[in-house]
Amino acid sequence: MGLEEQLRLLPDRPGCYLFKDASGRIIYVGKARNLKNRVRQYFQSSRNLTAKVLAMVGQIVEIEHIVTDTETEALVLESNLIKKHKPKYNIRLRDDKHYPYLRLTLTEQWPRLVVARSMKKDGSRYFGPYTSSQAMWETMKLARRLFPLRTCNDPSRYPRGCLQYHIGRCLGPCLPDFDRHREYAEAVRDLQAFLEGRTQEVLERLRARMEQAAERLEFERAAELRDQIRAIEKVTEKQKIIAHTMVDLDVIAYARLYDEAGVQVFFVRQGKLVGRDQFLMSGADEMTGGEILAAFIQQHYSQTDFVPKEILVSEDLPDADVIAEWLSAKRGSRVALRCPKRGEKRALVEMVAQNAQEAMTERRQQRELELAATEGALRELQAYLDLPRLPHRIECFDVSHVQGAEVVASMVVFEGGRPKKSDYRRFKMKVDQNNDFANMAEAVGRRFRRGLAERAAQVEGRVRDLEEGRVAEGGAEYGGKFADFPDLLIIDGGKGQLSYARAVMRELGVDHIPTFGLAKENELLCTEDRPDWIELPRGSQALFLLQRIRDEAHRFAITYHRKLHRRASTHSRLDDVPGIGPKRKKALLQHFGSLKAIREASVEEVAQVPGITLELAERVKEALGGPMR
Repeated sequence: MGLEEQLRLLPDRPGCYLFKDASGRIIYVGKARNLKNRVRQYFQSSRNLTAKVLAMVGQIVEIEHIVTDTETEALVLESNLIKKHKPKYNIRLRDDKHYPYLRLTLTEQWPRLVVARSMKKDGSRYFGPYTSSQAMWETMKLARRLFPLRTCNDPSRYPRGCLQYHIGRCLGPCLPDFDRHREYAEAVRDLQAFLEGRTQEVLERLRARMEQAAERLEFERAAELRDQIRAIEKVTEKQKIIAHTMVDLDVIAYARLYDEAGVQVFFVRQGKLVGRDQFLMSGADEMTGGEILAAFIQQHYSQTDFVPKEILVSEDLPDADVIAEWLSAKRGSRVALRCPKRGEKRALVEMVAQNAQEAMTERRQQRELELAATEGALRELQAYLDLPRLPHRIECFDVSHVQGAEVVASMVVFEGGRPKKSDYRRFKMKVDQNNDFANMAEAVGRRFRRGLAERAAQVEGRVRDLEEGRVAEGGAEYGGKFADFPDLLIIDGGKGQLSYARAVMRELGVDHIPTFGLAKENELLCTEDRPDWIELPRGSQALFLLQRIRDEAHRFAITYHRKLHRRASTHSRLDDVPGIGPKRKKALLQHFGSLKAIREASVEEVAQVPGITLELAERVKEALGGPMR
């Protein structure tokens, strides 16, 4: 079906649209109040379209749409689809999956505060996401010091109390005679309020409890509460008062850097600045400030539990009423989304914008320093190794095994002096052998054989397109990721590994690629063209870059080796029996206790285990040996 036919079939209803390229990959997700009108705008006059949108439109071959009842539902769906598919042309939070949360497990009998890597609808209360793990751990440490909740996974393991109980950091719900249920519930409520920034509310409750304890002559308890109050007051003293009213609000502003945008969020609770955070948005080039802030608000607040009563932004947002309606539904009460033009709140927004600009200036300076160091390292390598051109793409191979068992090899790739993890590859040797030379030759040979095959597929694909009159849009890819050959190849090892690798490269006709062996002991380089060893200057950027590449190859290889070794160490002969999966394997071992007992049992005895038929029992006995009857 052509694009014109797909456009004609779009409905006049709200929903989301997904643009796909020739490979079926989703390259853009958008929402619309009217799908037909919105999507058609992309295919009308190109004079009003930016270069980025024009490039995207040239790749669209299929339009998929999802109808919703309201525009608010479309906004929520759009946010979920962007997070799931990470389309190339959408602006999105960078590396949001790495941001940790603090999770208060309210569904457990004795709630605790733990670290979580993602937010789930499990009844718990989530705080975050924290872009700085250091800030998250500092908050965790402070919360555990101020609020004595349990930290263990299973309270029943410590009937006499754990160390945290004995030093006063836990109320001890693990104790058989525990009777402080109300106090534990109060600690949970206070912790939740503290993490939400409502410290004044917590202090008022603690002062009331301290006075009640003193009236009941419970002076030890009163002293504990007094110390807790002082600790919280010490924390709140550092919080800057930036609003004269007891308001809860988030203040959001942004600054640009190339195709990125740095978004700063200041968290104001009860009139005090309790914290701030910075997030990076990728794909922000050619986006307006309002579009950047709208995309951030959609993605950020979809990942957090708490929404304040008011959100201040530095620029007016497109579809602000729809976003405010969604935020209000999430909070359960009205949320005001405002762009103040004057007064105290405008000054607050400008302060956040200034912080965002300073942060991105620092990021730009850091990137320039890193770029200068990286380019310097590559130029040094080119000079020291007498390379014909700058080694933009460097590949490094390493082999890992233990006495010839579970032999693996790794291939890591650095482009422009930085890791390109999408091109990393690992190889499991087809024959385990305690021969590093042969193993290295096999890995290098497999890499270049695959690369040559992919290059041939590229040529074949281009010829076929020319014959059929097709023109590839923007340089279409025909092959895989092995088709790019390195400017410099590093073999982790000495002259033996290098010699075997070069032999297979000559056989395949790729021996024109500069190849060096890197000895681990003294970090010396060797090559076929020179009998002596090459020593890079100590402290040079070139040597530091080679060390990083070599260490990364070693890490990648040994991680894979350990994974295979663990798998092999837990492998059972039952795993090789057709029809015996994890559940039946567990049932057999629980019934008999060991493989030896299964081997000595008769077929009829094995068939008595639930889930094991007579045919399966015969297979098990045949695989393990031992008497059949």
